[in-house]
Amino acid sequence: MKHFLFLILFSFTNIFAAGELLVSNYSFATCGYSKGKLWVFSRGDANGGFSLLEFGEGSPLRVLSSQFSIFENEVEYTAVHDGILSDALAERRRIPFEDAGKLGKVLPMYGIDSIGNYRKPMGFISIRGIEEGGLSYIPLSNPEVTYSDTVPALMDGAIFGFAYDSSSNVLWAARGTSGILRYDFSKGLGNVQEKSFVLNKKEKRLDTLQYAQKLRLADYPAVLDVKMEPSSRKLLLATTSGLWIQEDYSSNKFKSVPALETSRVTGVWLGGTPLQYIAETARQKDGHLENKLWRSFDGNKFTEVVFRDTTGKQVVSAYDRSDYSVSGVSFIGKKAFVAVRAVGGAESGLLNLDSLGAIPWESENQWLYGLEAGVVNRNTMILSVGDWTLPNGGKGLSVTTYGNGISVSADSGKTWQPVLNQAAVGKNLASIRMVPSVMAADGESLVAYNLSKESKVTIEVFSYDMRKVRTIVKDALRPASAGRSTNAAEDIWDGRDDMGRAVTMGIYYVRVKDNHGHVGWGKVMTLGGR
Repeated sequence: MKHFLFLILFSFTNIFAAGELLVSNYSFATCGYSKGKLWVFSRGDANGGFSLLEFGEGSPLRVLSSQFSIFENEVEYTAVHDGILSDALAERRRIPFEDAGKLGKVLPMYGIDSIGNYRKPMGFISIRGIEEGGLSYIPLSNPEVTYSDTVPALMDGAIFGFAYDSSSNVLWAARGTSGILRYDFSKGLGNVQEKSFVLNKKEKRLDTLQYAQKLRLADYPAVLDVKMEPSSRKLLLATTSGLWIQEDYSSNKFKSVPALETSRVTGVWLGGTPLQYIAETARQKDGHLENKLWRSFDGNKFTEVVFRDTTGKQVVSAYDRSDYSVSGVSFIGKKAFVAVRAVGGAESGLLNLDSLGAIPWESENQWLYGLEAGVVNRNTMILSVGDWTLPNGGKGLSVTTYGNGISVSADSGKTWQPVLNQAAVGKNLASIRMVPSVMAADGESLVAYNLSKESKVTIEVFSYDMRKVRTIVKDALRPASAGRSTNAAEDIWDGRDDMGRAVTMGIYYVRVKDNHGHVGWGKVMTLGGR
């Protein structure tokens, strides 16, 4: 099928005012652009958009400039579906973000469904640069496959993973029950060839998918992820019936991985030196997800990832104690950094894997690197992890969060630097800003304020009828600060009253006083407790 890219113009701005670094502090995915530059996809109350951050050399990492590519209000598309935080299915809790050469960076695209939610798969978004026309909406046809046996609750035609073959300018996209798409733009972006395939489990090969074809899931499993080996260019398919590896680059024949051939493989990731393969399996069992992590160093023999305590003793079933699922994986040398979270974000963080297995950072029961380990500076949900090229040419890490922007690391995760929109505030408590201004259930909001000189600060929270519900700090010594709170670990509200109970959903007022007679007020909305 030949067609031209359908382009929609978006608003582009080159803004670097004080505090304006991201489209929104609700950031979902990152991808390296060039040396020292990082793409960030964010989505807030509006439709969202992309930020291109440029970092300078040195430690800690500092943002030199920020350029925005924002979806206009009338554009009813986005790169993240509305169920990403609450979805029970592991493969729907992540956003693939792939470098596809001249096609740019690509992400899935969702439109508005019949009930007004962003859950309708539409194709993918391509971003090639900040300049006008650098952001494109690329629709994909839906084969509208029907299955005669039970089909899992997957979004028909949604994109769960990408793989790019740079030698042939071909982008592969895993589309669940719609199989796998081959998007060939080797003849130019205006002369694209699309072709869809399904995995024939019995014949162990890819078959061309016909429009409105009737299949059996037992014979043609859904494809939940796709990756390509960097040297051999063989495809790896994560499916509802195991992990499959292409026998040869030029062949349509595949072989299944023995250890995973009966498993529902939700994702597969490749990277590191030496090359590592990480796979996740997940199935519904007794009302929750039974998940496991697997790893291989040759692409054939996969073994379950070992979790050990601080004494080196192996801990059985550590990964499956909660409904964890993988939202992103990045590799630096021999280490793998795996972002995981439970349904609803009750728990989230990074797993740090070395050549032996998962490394606990503090105690035998703590493998999740988060606030306590310094990945983030506030108790916020970690959504994904990515890697990018540092200004000095090394490899850095980037973590996205729900409400606190991103965190970046230049030393393989040893130290982290937060990057977020720092709310503009008036001098001497003239105005108070809450970041974010809308708190998710069981979330937190930072109190941002300005002090011209060292002061003793009292911060209190009042309900809509001006009843005091919480004293955050009282006569706490704070140094002068022109930009925001000077103590992000303490000057936050967690949506609870003085008794530790979650307050009800609604609007609350925050009063900040110092010992020099200055008083400021801010406002925040909370969605209530869990």
